[in-house]
Amino acid sequence: MTPNPKQLIMNLLMAADDHTLSSREAVGSCKLFGIRENNVRVALVRLSAAGMVEATTRGSYRLGPQAAALAEDIAHWRSAEQRVCDWDGAWLVVSTGGLSRSDRVALRARERALALSGFRLLDSHLYLRPDNLVGHAAAARDRLYKLGLDSNAPVFSVRDLDPERERLARTLWQGDKLNASYRQGRIKLQAWIEHADQLDLDVAARESFLLGNDAIRQLVYDPLLPEPLVDVRERRAFTDMVRHYDQVGRDIWRRQLAQLSQQPAMPVALTP
Repeated sequence: MTPNPKQLIMNLLMAADDHTLSSREAVGSCKLFGIRENNVRVALVRLSAAGMVEATTRGSYRLGPQAAALAEDIAHWRSAEQRVCDWDGAWLVVSTGGLSRSDRVALRARERALALSGFRLLDSHLYLRPDNLVGHAAAARDRLYKLGLDSNAPVFSVRDLDPERERLARTLWQGDKLNASYRQGRIKLQAWIEHADQLDLDVAARESFLLGNDAIRQLVYDPLLPEPLVDVRERRAFTDMVRHYDQVGRDIWRRQLAQLSQQPAMPVALTP
């Protein structure tokens, strides 16, 4: 699947060692995916208008203020396992019953914050997840608000769900499917790494981005469930493989961007 230019530019900025990207790098990277130069120009203008990117010097861009908090949170996927603690059966709950649904921007931010934090809808306006994260309700509350949950949304811990809701809660994440995705993802990434050195640089860069983007997205949105809801060893093995794959992909993209840096810069006017 071909990424859209805005998605590709944002992902490259978040992955870059110094979180900057030149116009020539943006154009050359998008060209690998069949994206035309004019579409890159339009994407940069729109991202800038939305505060997602900003110019640093002529022809160079970095993450903008509207992307900084989300990018910082997403970057923690490598150390996500450090946020996990033992589960004693309690649940973290978010109530959205008193929140407006008419503001689409706020609604999208709310839904994204809940998804990134592993919450699922249990009942009307009640979202929950296992209370197995370091810091428990206080830390979860702070992270949710930072990610865009309405600051008046109640976030709390409960222990005594009725038997039917307890049974339902334990099925919300489909643990068997998660376990299968960990295994299949690990095998797929390992197989690609084993033949990566046989690929042309352009092909390796394109394929490593597509596979790596999917794998990292899976970890970014992983609910970090405890046993017995998932096989924690499978998740950790997958995470270790993604870390290794990410390093391989970064090495490939450093070589790719070094080639692109030799090409003429493309000035982009950040006004429509």
